[in-house]
Amino acid sequence: MKKRIISAIVMLLIVIPVVWVGGNVFRLGVGIVSILALKELLDLKKSHQEYPYLVQLVAMVAMLFLVLTEYDGYSILFGITYRGIALLLLFLLGLTLFYKDNKYTTKDAFFLIGCVLLLGTAFNAMILARMLDLYLFIYLILIFIFTDTFAMFMGMAFGRHKLIPKVSPKKTVEGSVLGSLIGTVVACAFYHFLVNPISISVILVTFALSVIGQIGDLIFSKIKRENEIKDFSNLIPGHGGILDRLDSTIAIMLGFLIFYTLL
Repeated sequence: MKKRIISAIVMLLIVIPVVWVGGNVFRLGVGIVSILALKELLDLKKSHQEYPYLVQLVAMVAMLFLVLTEYDGYSILFGITYRGIALLLLFLLGLTLFYKDNKYTTKDAFFLIGCVLLLGTAFNAMILARMLDLYLFIYLILIFIFTDTFAMFMGMAFGRHKLIPKVSPKKTVEGSVLGSLIGTVVACAFYHFLVNPISISVILVTFALSVIGQIGDLIFSKIKRENEIKDFSNLIPGHGGILDRLDSTIAIMLGFLIFYTLL
C-alpha cells in the first residue's frame, strides 16, 4: 500500500503540471505515454508472435503520427487522418512480405494495426480535449476517477450480483450502477460551474461516458485474462502499467469523439 501511495503522488506531481501547461508539453507527454502503452500490447505473449524490432519501430512511428498529427482538412474526425491510416495499413501489412511466416504474419499485422488505431485514436482525442479547454479535459478525467473509485467502494459495500464474473470477478452490478451515478453527478457539477451550464444532453452524455469507461475497463481486463497476466507491466509500482491505469480513460476518450457535439 505504501508503494502504491508513493507512486500515485509521484504520478500526480508529473501529470498535473503537464496537463496545466498544455500545448506542446502536453502533446509530448501524451506521445510518450502512447508509446509506452503500445509497448505493453507488443509484449503480450499469447495474442501474437514476438514482433521483429523493425516492425515494432514502424508501429511506434505510426502511433506517433496518429497521436501527434495536425488537425487539418484531411481529418476524418478531428485529428485522425486518412493519410495516417493509409500509411499505417500499407507499412504494417507490407512488411509481412519480407518475413517468414513464423516471424511476422498477416494475422500479427492485423492485430498490430488494431492496437495502433485504438490507442492512436484515443490519445489523439486526449490531446484534442485538452486543446479545446482545460476544464473540459478535467471533466472527462473526473468521470473516470469518480466512476472507478465509487464502483469499487459501492461494490464492496452493497454488491450482491456479479457483473461479468468470467472477466472481472470482483465487479458487481450494484457497484457499477452506483459508480456511474456518482461519477455522473460529480462530473456534471464540475461541468456546470466551470465549463458550460448543464443540460439534459450533457447529463445523458456524462452517464453514457461513465458506462463506456467501465466497458473499457472490462475490455482490458479480458485482454489480461486471455494473456494470463495480472498487470500489463510493472512500470508504475503498485499500479501496474500504463494500460492498467488508463483503460477506462481510453474508452472515455473514444466516447468523447462520438458525443462531442452534444457537450
